[in-house]
Amino acid sequence: MPPTGELLIGGGARRGSGGDLQGVDPATGRVLDPAFGGATKADLAEACALAAAAFGPYRATSPEARARFLETIAERIEAIGDALIVRAMAETGLPRARLEGERGRTTGQLRLFAGVLRDGGWLEARIDPTLPERKPLPRPDLRLRNVPLGPVAVFGASNFPLAFSVAGGDTASALAAGCPVVVKAHPAHPGTSELVGRAVQEAVAAHGLPTGVFALLHDAGVEISQALVADPRIKAVGFTGSRRAGLALLAVAQARPEPIPVYAEMSSINPVLLLPAALAARGPAIAKDFVAALTQGAGQFCTNPGLILAIEGPGLDAFLAAAAQALGQAPAATMLTAGISSNYAAGVRSLAERDGVAAVGQGQSPGPGAGQGQAALFATSAETFRSDRRLHEEVFGAASLVVRCPDAAALRAAIAELEGQLTVALHMDAGDTDLARDLLPELELKAGRVLVNGFGTGVEVGHAMVHGGPFPATSDSRATSVGSLAIARFLRPLCYQNLPQALLPPELRDDNPLGLVRRIDGKLDLA
Repeated sequence: MPPTGELLIGGGARRGSGGDLQGVDPATGRVLDPAFGGATKADLAEACALAAAAFGPYRATSPEARARFLETIAERIEAIGDALIVRAMAETGLPRARLEGERGRTTGQLRLFAGVLRDGGWLEARIDPTLPERKPLPRPDLRLRNVPLGPVAVFGASNFPLAFSVAGGDTASALAAGCPVVVKAHPAHPGTSELVGRAVQEAVAAHGLPTGVFALLHDAGVEISQALVADPRIKAVGFTGSRRAGLALLAVAQARPEPIPVYAEMSSINPVLLLPAALAARGPAIAKDFVAALTQGAGQFCTNPGLILAIEGPGLDAFLAAAAQALGQAPAATMLTAGISSNYAAGVRSLAERDGVAAVGQGQSPGPGAGQGQAALFATSAETFRSDRRLHEEVFGAASLVVRCPDAAALRAAIAELEGQLTVALHMDAGDTDLARDLLPELELKAGRVLVNGFGTGVEVGHAMVHGGPFPATSDSRATSVGSLAIARFLRPLCYQNLPQALLPPELRDDNPLGLVRRIDGKLDLA
């Protein structure tokens, strides 16, 4: 069925009375039907109360039951068919191929966490058997497993209407952990959010789960968002968006009588280091790949390469010339919303007006369509970059800044002053190994992912991926929002001391009925 503009609470749908909002086609400015009713504080309170009531029975479900539930969500999303892609295209301006790929990533994440649940490693089961004869004191029987935190608030992201939205990675990992989820849909794609939300709601019903396991709220402002984080029944938050919004939610969470963790992915310029041997050997080829990464999706990726650091010389000059040429062939692209487009244009103007910053090249001029972003590349000196902290700020879109360093010492000094990042990339050849080895310890302090001869765009959903990083890339550098380890954000360790076998959860019983790999007396037991 097409979107109806309703909230999804308690297994049902109803129109909110907290003010209307509508999706907008960013390519044309056309307002899309239907109008969506925003949630009131009463709606929010009901959703949170139902989530709290659902937590006990939902956390008691078996890992296998939750795995099947996640798989059903994936199936129901796929069953929406082309209607989901068409609506997402209309609300975001993103092309069909990108959204079809993102739908596959979304369902793939759900199935990944189904596999994580069946594996059981997420429980981190540990047993320290009693040592009654130990001197001077006996050791009690100690057993540990991870348990879910409680209801989680998830905020949909503007730039990923599927993979970081209603049934995206935050929701998938929280549901896998055993946590009910209350989603606040992003106002830029309310119709897409409702379609996916109904698929989740159908899966809840199909598995006979409590209706409070999932809810979807709409709101065009910040009141409901802040009230959601402040609600005492919410125990953790997943957020992807701007630094300003992320810090605002973090402040609300920290001001609560019971502060809660906020896992906010916020701001990153994802530095790319072009080392001398690589530049000398293949500078123009790197430039072509860089421009492709920079302009992909109008630059609206959190891992977009917004900064280049390199040592001056003929290799860098060749890179800049090739980058300017490639950039000149890049068409302007529709951005996700009018607000994002306006902020991007302001960010580019600010770079252009900075003392000591020069334009290197730009993409093709925008056409008659609304909200198009024109790619831009600038250059500055290492000295200027270090003295002007505004040059360290993210410009969300296809804009990047090249920092020309006179020598390796200046390159190291520039790296030392970087903020925390999601990614840092090195382009290097064999002749750069010694320099790369020297830089690596500092880079490890700056990023959640260090990669070689590539760009941060393209985040693999797997077991070894980290999509996080030191502040301000994220609000908690210990976490990742992508990959199987994302489930850890919504778990806490719980120790059981001297419990009889009859009271222990199955994963900690001596007979190990689930066949889990466990750590017994400090050593892995492969069951």
